[in-house]
Amino acid sequence: MKTDVEELSPTRVKMTIEVPFEELKPSLDKAYREVARQVRVPGFRPGRVPPRIIDQRFGRGVVLEQAVNDAVPELYGQALQDNDVFALGQPELEITKLDDGKELAFTAEVDVRPKFDLPDLTDLAVTVDNAVVTPDEVEEYIGGLRERFASLKSVDRPVTGGDYTSIDLSASVNGEPVEDAQASGLSYEVGSGSLLDGLDEALIGMPAGESATFTAELAGGAHGGEEAEVTVTVHSVKVKELPELDDDFAQSASEYDTLGEFRAGTRTQLESVKRMQQAGQARERALDALLAQIDIPLPDSLVHSEVEARRNSLDEQLERSGRSMADYLESADLTEEQLDADIVADARRSVKAGFVLDELARKEDLNVEQEELNAFVIEQAYRMGVQPDRLAQQLVDRGQLGSAVAEVLRAKALGLLTERAKVTDEAGQPVDVAAALRPPAEADAAEEGTAEDGAADEGADEVAAPAAEAAADEPVTGADEPAADEGGQPPAS
Repeated sequence: MKTDVEELSPTRVKMTIEVPFEELKPSLDKAYREVARQVRVPGFRPGRVPPRIIDQRFGRGVVLEQAVNDAVPELYGQALQDNDVFALGQPELEITKLDDGKELAFTAEVDVRPKFDLPDLTDLAVTVDNAVVTPDEVEEYIGGLRERFASLKSVDRPVTGGDYTSIDLSASVNGEPVEDAQASGLSYEVGSGSLLDGLDEALIGMPAGESATFTAELAGGAHGGEEAEVTVTVHSVKVKELPELDDDFAQSASEYDTLGEFRAGTRTQLESVKRMQQAGQARERALDALLAQIDIPLPDSLVHSEVEARRNSLDEQLERSGRSMADYLESADLTEEQLDADIVADARRSVKAGFVLDELARKEDLNVEQEELNAFVIEQAYRMGVQPDRLAQQLVDRGQLGSAVAEVLRAKALGLLTERAKVTDEAGQPVDVAAALRPPAEADAAEEGTAEDGAADEGADEVAAPAAEAAADEPVTGADEPAADEGGQPPAS
């Protein structure tokens, strides 16, 4: 087989493939066998019709067409491999010559991965936020817990701002009651402004058992936007009582025995959260820094597909939430043109980042272990709200296992990039990203080695069993393989 590769652009090639006819013999033999099983010829059993009889009765062209359709995908795949062409998506195929007994020739135009070099990752420098936790932040966190543990206590006095009241509301327009604007036993925090304009002003100064009337514009319903006369009746007045900030509260709100231990533990917890945030910032900023140093031509078809996928995803989200595009644009303070520009920019960055991370994984010879694939399936299933084994089976059934492997591989490449970059905080102190990403209980689990840990590991291995079985016949690496939408071998047209 002879292959000539012509570069049409930095992201598209045209391959001209010439195949001696003898290389088609396996496909021709297969085609004769399949045709023999399909036809009925008097005097011959099904599947036993000789090739010369098939040629006489049905014509050689039927067999040639089937043989070419069978051979071209394999020949195309072999040409990709022999010429180190990393194809993206499906090619445009054209049979240019079919000389029976002599030669088959066809062309294949396809998008390809652009060629580029990666800079030295250790030269990348990024800055992330500080992870210092201030005493005020500790007190703010503990204060939030006190709010959650607070109780309401009835008081015998008129309403003031910040009180919690139990109220009835009724509204009328032109003297007629509004059916969808009647409510009883509402719990309302005075001053929150969460119900009707004018309600807070009407409540302040009212004791329990009294009513007051005020005017407000109704927000919705049959009389939405109309002025209504609203009557509010106060049933009870309560104030929030916070628990005392002492050892008893520490014991009820945490695993600590004393308030001092509670504060120290809270500081440690907040520092851990901030270190995780630093790691997330480091990943994004290291990737941004690397992308800024590389100029890559992007295939228009791939960018277009990514743009369409993002638009469809946004449309589905809006449909599920019952919102219109106009509402979304208003809430996001965007015009349609600005939204389109943002989607295109995000899509181009995503495609470029995929190329860069794939190249880094290939250059570093990164692999995906079965345990890592299992963990990815479990995490995605949790996010989607489905059973992990069900998601694993769907990946196999839909032929998306390669995409899952590619996602895990890119995540590993991003982690490697982040670890090699020079990461410092705003104070100039180095940040150990690997330590920040290490699970807090990892060391303890390794030391204890309990039976429960072993059982948990077994369960994780079984979750993605369908994916494991699908990958059992070949190593799960992905470093030298294109993603699921790349390099496919289509049937000949």
